[in-house]
Amino acid sequence: MRAASVVFALASLCAKVAIAASPLLAIVVQDQVALRGAARDAAPVQAVLTQGDTLEIRGQRMDYLQVYDYRRERAGFVRQSQVRTTRVTPQDAPELLAVLRFVRDTPGSEALGVAYAVAYLQAAPAGSNTAEAQDALGQMADRLARRATSRQGSSAGAAPTAADTRLAAQLEAVAAYGMQMTSTERDGSMQICYDGDAFARVLAQPAASPEQRARAALALSRSDCQDPNLSPTLQTRQDQQRARLLEQIDTATLSPVLANRIQLRRAAVQSALAFAAARRQETPQALAAAQRAVDALAVLNRAELADEDLAAESEAAIRVSASRWAAVPAADASAAGSRPRIVTQPGEPGQTCVLLVDAQHPAAHPLHQRCTFGVAWTASASTSPNGKAVALAVQPLAGWRELWLYRQTAEGWTLDTVPPGSNAPGLGTLEFAGWVPGGERLLALREAVVEGRAKRSFEVWKLDTLAVEKQASSPGLLVLFGKWQDPVWKQMTVALR
Repeated sequence: MRAASVVFALASLCAKVAIAASPLLAIVVQDQVALRGAARDAAPVQAVLTQGDTLEIRGQRMDYLQVYDYRRERAGFVRQSQVRTTRVTPQDAPELLAVLRFVRDTPGSEALGVAYAVAYLQAAPAGSNTAEAQDALGQMADRLARRATSRQGSSAGAAPTAADTRLAAQLEAVAAYGMQMTSTERDGSMQICYDGDAFARVLAQPAASPEQRARAALALSRSDCQDPNLSPTLQTRQDQQRARLLEQIDTATLSPVLANRIQLRRAAVQSALAFAAARRQETPQALAAAQRAVDALAVLNRAELADEDLAAESEAAIRVSASRWAAVPAADASAAGSRPRIVTQPGEPGQTCVLLVDAQHPAAHPLHQRCTFGVAWTASASTSPNGKAVALAVQPLAGWRELWLYRQTAEGWTLDTVPPGSNAPGLGTLEFAGWVPGGERLLALREAVVEGRAKRSFEVWKLDTLAVEKQASSPGLLVLFGKWQDPVWKQMTVALR
């Protein structure tokens, strides 16, 4: 969260044109507006203005206004029909706020709305409640950044279009008011995000409404705007800040849709904290964070889940599922008796060594051993009824959980690591869901985000080849799932939501 002074930054441009006794200003309301060298259509173009540019008016000739553009340090003429005139005095504040309310939710008018928000903040009398303007300012900047990110992905590899040029001009226009954007590379493309300074100012205002505070908290806790190259320590520190921010929001005072969004964000953040604590072997903290994540997902009002929040709900559920076993104390390995079981030992710094042992093969001479930098959830270990296979959940990343499957063969015990999807590790879980009597089949649930969409599959595997024999979108469509699903899995999973 940046603490830079938005008002000071935003005011810097207006201050240049407000040195005198509140001069008349012109706000450009269209893109591709010509700043000409004379008050005629045939006059040379000095610059191309975009919506949201603020100009100082210095005169008028026919249908043209004589103006000075402080951003480009250039004088010229613009047509009156392409601008709206205003002043930034306290008497003008109500009218500026009315226009801001009109344009703030209009897609494509973000730069224009930012200009009016800046003008209002300049005009508002000292001591005014400016939370509404700051909230609108943040929302418009956030929407413009999302549009830039989306546009960038859709036009990758193609020559810039007129829409690309207009968008770039609008980004430059809002930057002139001190609105800072950050860019981080994610999956081969740039993610553009607003730095959130206006939202931080909303949270600092006691007069801000619960809805304004909730929107600010959501904007400041976006996971897709985090730098993916942060060290684990810095990542955890940011997650802790995000968690504290979200806990400040009282969901009881919000609309059901907004309350759902806060709970989804809490679930995602707490699941990340559970994973980080587990990696540091801080079991109580991991257990508490995982339980908070499960609780946040459980209190969702699904009847009020908006269509645009369905993807966030799927992603939050996957993240919670990945760290779900942190909410369960590790099982007592001795309870397995003589059957194969899982124990762990410290490996090299940051590593955990997973050992498969039984009564005849203790940890000193295990049946199988592999070390991992991920978290091996020993409480999840399940041995097949015939004792010839063992399933274990292992989580290498905060939102990615794999299934380790040990099988006894004629040559000894082997281990297969099965990921949730064929794509690079991102968001996904693969859950063991039960053994089918006879020792030839296993039930599993696979859920992952593939090409931006969450996919869920209930599957029956052949144990000898690990090939998927049957799969369905619902467990009710698979007879074996209905008869042999593991009761512990049924109790633990969040996939049956």
